[in-house]
Amino acid sequence: MDGKPVNEPTHSAAADPYRSRTGVVQSGPGDDEVDLGQLLGTIWKGKVLVALTTALGLAAGAFTIANTYPTFQADALLQLEEKSGALALPSSLAALTDSDPRSVTEIEVLRSRMVLGRAAAEQNLDWRVSPAIAPVIGTMVSRYRLPVIDRIIPARFARPGERLELEHLTVPPEWVNRDIELVVTGEQGYTLTLPDGRTIEGVVGERTDLDDAGFTMSIETLAASPGRQYTITQVDEMRAINSLRSRLSVSERGRGSGILEVRLSGTDRQANTRSLNAVINAYLRQNIERSAAEAESSLAFIRGQIPEAERNLREAEAALNAFRQQESTVDLSLETQNILEQITRIEGELSGLERREDELRQRFNPEHPTYRALLDERGRLESRLDGLRGRVGDLPETQRQILNLSRELELAQRIYTELLTRAQEVEVLRASTIGNVRIVDAAAASPDAVAPRRSLILALALILGGIAGVALVLIRNWLRQGIKDGSEIEKLGLPLFATINYNKAADTGGKRHGKLPILAIEETADLTVEALRSLRTSLHFGMLDARTPTLCVTSSHPEAGKSFLTLNLAVVAAQAGQRVCIVDADLRRGQLRRYFDIPRDHPGLAEVIAGDVAIDDTLIQGPVDGLFFLSSGRYPPNPSELLMRAEFSRLVDWCGQNFDLTIFDTPPALAVTDPVIVARNTGASIFVARHDITHLGEIEATIKTFSAAGLRLSGAVLNGFDPRKAGAGYGYGYGYGYGYRYEYKQRAP
Repeated sequence: MDGKPVNEPTHSAAADPYRSRTGVVQSGPGDDEVDLGQLLGTIWKGKVLVALTTALGLAAGAFTIANTYPTFQADALLQLEEKSGALALPSSLAALTDSDPRSVTEIEVLRSRMVLGRAAAEQNLDWRVSPAIAPVIGTMVSRYRLPVIDRIIPARFARPGERLELEHLTVPPEWVNRDIELVVTGEQGYTLTLPDGRTIEGVVGERTDLDDAGFTMSIETLAASPGRQYTITQVDEMRAINSLRSRLSVSERGRGSGILEVRLSGTDRQANTRSLNAVINAYLRQNIERSAAEAESSLAFIRGQIPEAERNLREAEAALNAFRQQESTVDLSLETQNILEQITRIEGELSGLERREDELRQRFNPEHPTYRALLDERGRLESRLDGLRGRVGDLPETQRQILNLSRELELAQRIYTELLTRAQEVEVLRASTIGNVRIVDAAAASPDAVAPRRSLILALALILGGIAGVALVLIRNWLRQGIKDGSEIEKLGLPLFATINYNKAADTGGKRHGKLPILAIEETADLTVEALRSLRTSLHFGMLDARTPTLCVTSSHPEAGKSFLTLNLAVVAAQAGQRVCIVDADLRRGQLRRYFDIPRDHPGLAEVIAGDVAIDDTLIQGPVDGLFFLSSGRYPPNPSELLMRAEFSRLVDWCGQNFDLTIFDTPPALAVTDPVIVARNTGASIFVARHDITHLGEIEATIKTFSAAGLRLSGAVLNGFDPRKAGAGYGYGYGYGYGYRYEYKQRAP
């Protein structure tokens, strides 16, 4: 019998009464707003995934801690003392600076190549000894005893408690920054593979030499099992300095305090202390050498001036003696002697005022009272000196000449004496130079590691793991967004016959064996059953124009609930006094027989179409009066071809003549073509969509599939609807595994 497209029901009001009774929430203008309750509910639903990712995050944090070498820190305190003659800033400018400029300068000196190069050379920091570390978990294996993993990891990788210390290493220039491989061969023996490819043997405590290559090495300590592998490298000076500088930090403790805190970090606590002490000592030595260099420079200048001053003194003495012999004058007169003493004293006072003025000029401006007083005193002394020089002009020529020569001699003697005195002072200063830096606290290592920070890492791992879990839940919920409301189906031009509420008792996906319960019989007052009764009413009016009282039920994917809907709809129809037949038209994976406790090998639809049995011999009386069931029978090898036979069309006609309603349960329409074949012979066909699981794209694809065959779906049913979640667009999962794979299962004969 040729099937013709079934007209779509014209009674759109058939769905409306039901929807008003069930209270389905319509889409509103506020649907785009974020519902915090919905968000928290979605996260709570995925709490297992969140807990799993959080646990994984904690495990990753613990692994990071275990697989990271602890970093220790050594610290020391230095004091920068004031240097005599240093330039002082005005207090107004000093208040604006973040730190003492002297401290900034000394910090840079402390981090300079001059200082760090000496420390690196002293501690042999240009030698690198690195054990072979296993990939990924190598650090953890080298730190902890792990018996199981230890048997798996190759012998060349490091284990806990092993160490190698060099006593001496010299390599030719072309081997700098190139690796030398060492393999332990015994308790005290080892083998070296050199950069040029040669292999030599060595013994701990003995020097290994290659005179032709300029290579020399000796090992002081070797505590490792045979087979362990090490890499020895002598790096260039710049790399050693940069490595040391990257681990060194210097800061001033308190602004302008002159106290420098020096810290050095590394994985070896004792090596940190030794290296930091070497840095501090190198800094102190350069500071002392700098002060000694200043004293040496001053002493060299003074010594260069002493011969000149001595020559001037001798010339002044000779000139005075020659004049006395020429003029037969032995001594100065009392008046002339008095003038000479006054001039000498005033000139000495003026010289002292000049030195004091130099100091005051650095601290005050010329308008300062102290500076003004000094200028007034200098003016007074200069006036007196001018007066005395005028009196010198009134003296007799002989006395005036003697006075001038005596002044020159006395000045030369004073200069010479001052130079000798200053030379002695600088000699003493050079011999006792200690610099302007003092060690307050010598280098000492902290007992606890400063990294990794276990509590911080675990807290971050916990937070990041939880965030990752929440993100996965939200992404999963977003990716599996299905229809939320019946209005979404109606927008596709497909009438909505009913919305079936979700019922936990209807979830039978996890029950794979035994008889399944029929909800419409066991819970007759449930809201889900009431919704099925509303569907019965809607279909009664919707199928008034149908050719036959036969109905095809399909979906786009498995687990949409079409079998549940077929069975319970038939039950409520039979309870209303109708004569109803259920036909399991899923000849691939039909499971309706489990609701009637029928064995797998019971003959059914496949055998009836094939002509092996009569339909009267296969019909089963249901648990409700007026309800009959025709199982799928044995799964045939060609279900689609079997349904296309004329016998199936005659079967549908027979059902339409003998029953008030016949419901055909078919496979998913997007998986196989069986539903289209069945729908061509039935009076109507409805599509079952699962709330929050079935996508709009799947419904559109199903409509196109039917349209390609010249058919139209009569309407749709929204199944598994949860009114508590629908209004906020809540993504609700039912634990159903679904997909588009609908495999054919052939039962053995």
